[in-house]
Amino acid sequence: MTQVLILTSFAVYLALMLCIGYYYGRRKTSSSAEFYLGGRQLGALVAAMSAEASDMSSWLLMGIPGLAFITGLADPFWTVLGLGIGTYLNWLFVTRRLRRYTIRVGAVTIPEFFSKRFRDSRNILMCISAVIILIFFVPYTASGFKAVGTLLHSLFGFPYHESMLAGAFIIVAYTVMGGFMAVSMTDLIQSIVMTMALIFIVVFALDVGGGIDMVIFNARQLPGYLSLTETHSVSGASPYGWLTVVSTMAWGLGYFGMPHILLRFMAIRDERRIATSRRIATVWVFISMFVAIALGLIGYSAAKLGAIPLFTTTSAAESTIIELANVLASHGAFAALVAGVVLAGILACTMSTADSQLLTAASSFSDNILQDVFRVRVSPATSMRLARLTIVVVALVALLLAWNPDSSIFNVVAFAWAGFGAAFGPVMLASLFWRRTTLRGAVAGMTAGGVMVFVWKYGVRPLGGVWDIYELLPAFLVSALCIAVVSLCDRAPERAVLDDYDSVRA
Repeated sequence: MTQVLILTSFAVYLALMLCIGYYYGRRKTSSSAEFYLGGRQLGALVAAMSAEASDMSSWLLMGIPGLAFITGLADPFWTVLGLGIGTYLNWLFVTRRLRRYTIRVGAVTIPEFFSKRFRDSRNILMCISAVIILIFFVPYTASGFKAVGTLLHSLFGFPYHESMLAGAFIIVAYTVMGGFMAVSMTDLIQSIVMTMALIFIVVFALDVGGGIDMVIFNARQLPGYLSLTETHSVSGASPYGWLTVVSTMAWGLGYFGMPHILLRFMAIRDERRIATSRRIATVWVFISMFVAIALGLIGYSAAKLGAIPLFTTTSAAESTIIELANVLASHGAFAALVAGVVLAGILACTMSTADSQLLTAASSFSDNILQDVFRVRVSPATSMRLARLTIVVVALVALLLAWNPDSSIFNVVAFAWAGFGAAFGPVMLASLFWRRTTLRGAVAGMTAGGVMVFVWKYGVRPLGGVWDIYELLPAFLVSALCIAVVSLCDRAPERAVLDDYDSVRA
């Protein structure tokens, strides 16, 4: 009976997502530009919650609690603080100017904006940025599919691969049908479901974890668990110095280069409501992420008291919320329905990010690479069919990457986040705020940032010690340095480029 009630909650939620996709799919979408950007018709609330829900993938309810469960407070705290500050600064500085600039140059995707911003007639910058989006978004999407498979397998004992395929089908279906507006509206609903899930499960977890006093008592038994300058491990407390703090807070730099978030800025209907969107987004991000940390700490106490398994690895601890929801569901029919909402929240986290990533990756390939770089000329109707086909193809590749059920969601997201933040972040900021930036400088910065993420992650960071720094920080700095040096050594931008910049700034 319990599983039937949980399945009912799931079915209602998934049916609602498909209905939204069908509704927007029936509306006339005359071009791929409208399909990818929704005619710039997002209101303040939808823009704010869609942007943040598309950001908060499965690592909000699974990754962050799992990290807190294993390592304690320091690592997730500094990560969340950096992300919260990055959210606020991104909305404060980037939103208004990016929206105006993309209207000025007539761009509907991030690669197209970079290309038109610098009058790149050979589309070099567009090609590089589109390839970067495909490289990092496909594994990012794969982490979402993996979370769906893990969820359904843990709950109902369904085979992992079949569960993942079923979840991917739902996401692809409403994205293909409704495009950007369907994705944005489902993101709004998914953010509400995520919020409800966090509230319900934290309140219940406190009960099975013995209350606040017991949670604090159990946490204090582990060296470094509640410290902001130490982190817990099986060998005891390890120092968490200022360099590690700066490295971890560098997560916030990633926001300046996240294509799926920046697209929401471009799609806002009325820039006078941007301040409202900024307040909504910032408050929701801070509250939801700090509650997710609390869930991990409370989950450890619940495990010590025998309510859920005592996990020993981060990847295993990412199922903390699933185990707590299973315990909740055993407390009667109403509790089972509430548990269904909690588990639907996990699905919401995954879907709200995966749909945006699919849409952005598809636009990069079908519009930016095929039609702009290789100049494949097609009719608007064919362009729409090509856009939808690309979503399906990208999803298939992501499914292949997610086939291994033992991969860590947090680690995959961290690497993809670093890739976008380093490759796009400095170029975006320079494009919007430095008049002297040149095309060659942008190309150099984007290439150097993307390459340095791989070099640092696999070549430098394994050395340990002072080199054990999150790859986003050094790659971001290298990218910014390359932009500055190459632009200053290059001749000044042409008059038309400067006129565009002056018009937007004015």
